[in-house]
Amino acid sequence: MPSNKYLRTAAATTGCLALATTGLTACGGSSSADSGSGKGGGEKVVTVYSADGLKGDKGDGWYDKVFADFTKKTGIEVKYVEGGSGEMVQRAVREKTNTQADVLITLPPFIQQADGKGLLQAYTPQGAEKVNGANKSSDGKWTSVVNNYFGFVYNKKELSSAPKTWEELLDAKYKGKLQYSTPGVAGDGTAVLIKSMHDFGGKEPAMEYLKKLQANNVGPSSSTSKLAPKTDKGEILVANGDVQMNFAQSKSMPNLGIWFPAKEGGKPSTFSLPYAAGLVAEAPHSENGKKLLDHLLGEDAQKLVSGVGGGFPARTDVKPTDANAVELTQLMAGVEVFEPDWADIDENLTGYVDAWKSATGS
Repeated sequence: MPSNKYLRTAAATTGCLALATTGLTACGGSSSADSGSGKGGGEKVVTVYSADGLKGDKGDGWYDKVFADFTKKTGIEVKYVEGGSGEMVQRAVREKTNTQADVLITLPPFIQQADGKGLLQAYTPQGAEKVNGANKSSDGKWTSVVNNYFGFVYNKKELSSAPKTWEELLDAKYKGKLQYSTPGVAGDGTAVLIKSMHDFGGKEPAMEYLKKLQANNVGPSSSTSKLAPKTDKGEILVANGDVQMNFAQSKSMPNLGIWFPAKEGGKPSTFSLPYAAGLVAEAPHSENGKKLLDHLLGEDAQKLVSGVGGGFPARTDVKPTDANAVELTQLMAGVEVFEPDWADIDENLTGYVDAWKSATGS
């Protein structure tokens, strides 16, 4: 498994972005694409802006493998910029008059946000017909390349079994021992908002619950990734996350367990939180971007998603049988998967986040 450092943060928090492939660092308005990114697109380069989670800090992640294979196959160098889901969209917006990225990869609802801001152009990658309709846009603006699901983690050493319901988290034993990342800033934090609104039947009952939960909450966290180590060490007992990230982390964190909350009397459920990719509008190297998107959805790359990346293939016709795939299938057994109303979330996300801030005093 890749030893990934997952940092789902906002630009205001990080300040700098790591250009992991080139070994450079970009701060402020600079970018990995600044050197030699002509609009003609004749160069053998493609620049990717991506939410973090799929690149290994030891060079052993899914991105590391598939980018290297792509370069070997095509001779096109991949320049890579990573950050939080919202951060990547914000950066692309700032650069609209001087586009630097060719491919944008981020999580919902931020991929829909990118589309709404005119950041994406239509392109249907080869193999996209094998991706579930819920995990791609109907107009070809974006397509999932790695599937993933929202979840929670708990400390298996301190708790004899995983919590089962949202209501259980209101118990006094979780006071100062529970934390979730910030909605509107972290992708997984935003997912907490989406899941609670689904389970409690709307914004108002969800906010009423989250207001009560705040009594036990340690406080805001711009980075979801930092919560798993805290949970593993017993500093906190419960935190939010996502399956792909936490599954990878659990390989080096023996006390980390994954679970899916339910409303009292209901069944555990989750929703797809995929890494979705789109071709950037006015991309300086759009033809190279198209080739990379084709490669990411190719059978060879998709077969590596579970074994190397700890995630789920986006293509429904790719069914890996490696040990990780088997374990992930067992983990998801009995968990209902629902589809959020992404159009509503995209339109009303700011209002939902504001309601959360008001309810929790954040």
